[in-house]
This record gives sequence, C-alpha cells and structure tokens, in this order.
Amino acid sequence: DPEFEAVVRQAELAIERGIFPERIYQGSSGSYFVKDPQGKIIAVFKPKNEEPYGQLNPKWTKWLQKLCCPCCFGRDCLVLNQGYLSEAGASLVDQKLELNIVPRTKVVYLASETFNYSAIDRVKSRGKRLALEKVPKVGQRFNRIGLPPKVGSFQLFVESYKDADYWLRRFEAEPLPENTNRQLLLQFERLVVLDYIIRNTDRGNDNWLIKYDCPMDSSNSRDTDWVVVKEPVIKVAAIDNGLAFPLKHPDSWRAYPFYWAWLPQAKVPFSQEIKDLILPKISDPNFVKDLEEDLYELFKKDPGFDRGQFHKQIAVMRGQILNLTQALKDNKCPLHLVQMPPVIVETARSHQRSSSESYTQSFQSRKPFFSWW
Repeated sequence: DPEFEAVVRQAELAIERGIFPERIYQGSSGSYFVKDPQGKIIAVFKPKNEEPYGQLNPKWTKWLQKLCCPCCFGRDCLVLNQGYLSEAGASLVDQKLELNIVPRTKVVYLASETFNYSAIDRVKSRGKRLALEKVPKVGQRFNRIGLPPKVGSFQLFVESYKDADYWLRRFEAEPLPENTNRQLLLQFERLVVLDYIIRNTDRGNDNWLIKYDCPMDSSNSRDTDWVVVKEPVIKVAAIDNGLAFPLKHPDSWRAYPFYWAWLPQAKVPFSQEIKDLILPKISDPNFVKDLEEDLYELFKKDPGFDRGQFHKQIAVMRGQILNLTQALKDNKCPLHLVQMPPVIVETARSHQRSSSESYTQSFQSRKPFFSWW
C-alpha cells in the first residue's frame, strides 16, 4: 500500500524534525495524534505496551482499577494486549468485505520522546547519545542511539467527523431529508456488519463517527446570486476497534452489548443493498477461509501469539458470520440479529485424512450477570 507507507514516512520525517506525536488525553490507554512535517494531524498511533492493560499505560485509571479491584480487571473474553492487532484486524475485515468505514489501519513501529517509556529506556538512550558526543568511536558501535521503536496500530486520521452521539441527538431535533436518512441507514448497516463479525466489545455511540456535509444555506445569499444546492452527504467511520476478536462470547459479569442496538435504525430490516454486498461473500466458504488466513498472518506477528487462542477467536467469528448470514436471509433487523443465541463454530478434529475441513457448531449457554452492561 504505497499511499499508506507514504503517510508513515511523513510521520517519521516529522519526528526526525522535532514534531512529535501528541498524547490524546481521552480514553483509557496511551494513544497519540501523529503529525506530518507541517504539523497537521495525519494518524492515530496506539502502542501495544500502552494499551489499557499494558505495562506502560500512562493513564492512572487502569492502574487504580488493577490495584483496587483485581478481580474485575481486564476482559476475560479478550486476549490481553492485543488491541493493536484488533485495530488492524478490523481494518482488514473492513477491506475484505468492502465496507469502507474503518480508516486504513496497519501495524507499524514508531519511536518518539512523547511516548511513555520506562526510566531504564530513557537512561540508556541518554547514555548512548552522551557516548556518541564524548567518544564517537564507541558511540558509532551502537545499533540505535535513540529510544526503541514501539509496535502499535497506525490508523489514518479522518477529518470533519464528529461523535455519532452528537449528530444522532441533532437529527432527533432536526430530522434528515428522506434521501439523506437513507444514506445514514445504509452506512449504519455497514457498522452493524463490521461490529457483529469481529464481536466488538466496546461500541458505544461516542466511539463511532459521522460526517455530515450539509447543503449550502441559500437564505443568506442575494436574489441575484446563483446558488448550487448539493445533496447532503453523510458518512460513518468506525474507530476504536481495539477491544474486538474475543476468544469466547462474554459470559462472566458484563455482556458488552452493542449500544447501537437501542437506536431506531436498528429496528429497520437489513436493506437489499447490504445483502447484495455481504451475503455472496460470507456465504462462500472459500472467502471465509481466506479471511481467516489473512487474520492469521496478521495476528501471528505478536510475540505472544498463541495458536490455540487464535483458533478460539476464529471459532467465535465463524459463529458470528453464521448468525449474520441467517439474519440477512431471513430479512431480520440489527436488533433481532443481536438477540440471536451466541454460536461457536469450531474445526472438527478427525483422525481420518480429508481434503475438506468439517466443523462443529455449539451454542453458548452461560450468560453474563449483567445483560445490559
């Protein structure tokens, strides 16, 4: 992806010139606005070791939770410290399904003084720089002088978007034109498909975005002016996908529901447009297999990759795809989709050699204590 690589290179050039990523103070992890050499925000970088449950998370809230409530720390349905892979995985699924609602996201390495490093790393970096200045022959032997690069998710920044909650409240007071409302519904369906397949456990109305390009207001123009009134354009962006791809359906304290299920759009049956886009893909075993293999190539990059855990994650995803396929065929709505029993589809173990894989389907009977939280 030359275009994506060019953006990453711009970020590296900016850091070399002293234009460092800026920490985002919202949220529960260390995440950063990355800038280009002109100081313009071009991406959001989320380092692996600064994730909500990472060792170098700069936000004290998760540290306090771990200290005071260790029994409630973390989400036992997720693989810890895989948020950066989840972000990139959501982008991969988005591209494969041609949903085009997730800003392009990939795994990259970046180093910056504004990232949260341990005291040891900072002392080492200063020591190497001092050695290079005082004793150049010794300093030149070091492979790297600066701070060590951090691995994390690098998501392209989208402009002119606002929290969905802002626009949804406004649309309640100022209803959209029929055609524009239809656009919103079609975009909303794509969000539903993405979230359901990857089983996003952290989707509220404050972490998906809406861009609404209002038409020109002709009331302020003179009678003699020509006014071009354009059709309003509305787009959805699905960000914050770092708490997805669980290895089991939530079954302990919290259900981690999809909060969009309570919106009026969730009560409208899936459109023919989304069926035509999605059903041919997810009904094809070869497509699903290719998707699994692509996710495997991505997830195995993690140093702590566990094949057994990955197979469990894929079993949950297969179950979600199975339910979604049935819901689309039965003309259900998103609300009915999320009410379907959770399914797990595992690869069947066989002692006989076979050219094709077989699967076993099971329903999860255990339910979380809080079904609404």
